[in-house]
Amino acid sequence: MAKKIESPCVSVCQLTGDLCIGCGRTIEEIRHWKAMKRPEKMKTVKRANKRLKKIPRD
Repeated sequence: MAKKIESPCVSVCQLTGDLCIGCGRTIEEIRHWKAMKRPEKMKTVKRANKRLKKIPRD
């Protein structure tokens, strides 16, 4: 089991409302990432992935 959950940041920081269309996280999730414990990070990554799938891509 990996001890560290890597940030889903892909260095494409572009906010639409409160959502980053690069990684799928909300502003609050980005702000609190470093303070999150592993289970919370895992849930955040799952939510971000679901959001990214819903974003229309050209």
